[in-house]
Amino acid sequence: MLAENNLDTNICQLAVDTFDKMITKELAEHPEVKLIDYTGSSVFGSYLETLAGKTTFTEKTGVNSVILDSAEDIDKVAANLAFSINLYSGQMCTAPQNFYVPESGIDTPNGVVSFEQFAEKLVHNLNSLIDNPKAGPFILGAIQSPKTSERVVEAEKLPGKVWLKSRTFENPMFRDARLITPVIVEVAASKKDVFSKELFGPIALLIRTKNTDESLRLAKELAQQHGAISCAAYTTDPDVKEKIADEMSLAATPVSFNLTGSIYMNQNAAFSDFHVTGGNPAGNASFTNPEYVTKRFTWVGHREPAGL
Repeated sequence: MLAENNLDTNICQLAVDTFDKMITKELAEHPEVKLIDYTGSSVFGSYLETLAGKTTFTEKTGVNSVILDSAEDIDKVAANLAFSINLYSGQMCTAPQNFYVPESGIDTPNGVVSFEQFAEKLVHNLNSLIDNPKAGPFILGAIQSPKTSERVVEAEKLPGKVWLKSRTFENPMFRDARLITPVIVEVAASKKDVFSKELFGPIALLIRTKNTDESLRLAKELAQQHGAISCAAYTTDPDVKEKIADEMSLAATPVSFNLTGSIYMNQNAAFSDFHVTGGNPAGNASFTNPEYVTKRFTWVGHREPAGL
C-alpha cells in the first residue's frame, strides 16, 4: 500500500520484544520518538507517562468491579457474568474481577438469592459454557503469557473458599494452544490487600460485603487508587442506581447497568463508548475525547517581512 502510493515503506515498522532482548524501553526513550500510544500493564504504562518530552496516551489496567444489589432475573445475570469471565479468558482490560455481593443476599422478585446460591449459579453457568463443545473452545481464548497461567494456579491459594478450580482445556482446532479455565475464589471484604490489585487473567473474586453501600465504597475506592476501565452494576432500585452512577462517576469509571443477554460489560467500542476516561490510574486519555486527537499535533508558524 505504501509503495503503491510512492511513500517510504519504512514509515510503518514492527519491532518485537523478546525475553532475551527487551527493546521497548530503548525505543520509548529515544529522543526522536515524540508520540507514544500504549496499552498494557500499569507498571510499564506509568513508567512511559514519566518520560519527558513525549506526548503519551495510555490505556493501562485496573481493578474492574461488579456490584450486585438486586435483579429482575438472577439466572440471566449469572449467565451474562459467566460469559464475561470466560470471554477471551479474562485477558481484556475491561474484564470483571471483583464481584461484590452483600452478605444478606441479592433481592429478586422471587425472593432473596443468598451469597452461596449466587456463587453456585455462577459456577454452574461457567461450567456449562466451558463444557459446551460448540461454545467453550471458542469463547475462551489462548493464554498469551505463561505468567498468566501461573497466576491463575496461584489464585487457588488465596485466603478464602475456592468455588471453582481451574483446569486445563483443549481447543480441538488448536490443540497446542495454551488454555486454562477460570478460577473463582471467595474473599472477605476485610482482605483488601488481596483484591485491591489487578489479577490479570481468568480470575474472579467473590467478595462478601456488609451491604451495597460497602460494595460501592470499595469499588469506588479501588477505582480511584488503582484505576478501573469498566464496572457493572445490577439493581432494580432507581435510587441505588443513581447513587452508583454518581459515585462511580467521581471515580471516573463508566458503569454498565443490568446487562443480560448478548451484551457484556467487557465489550466496549473503543472510539464510541468513551473507552477509558483518563480520570483514574487506568489510563490518561479517552479514545473519544477530542484531546486524544488534537494533542498529537502542533502548529508551527513561519514569518518574514512582507515586501515593500
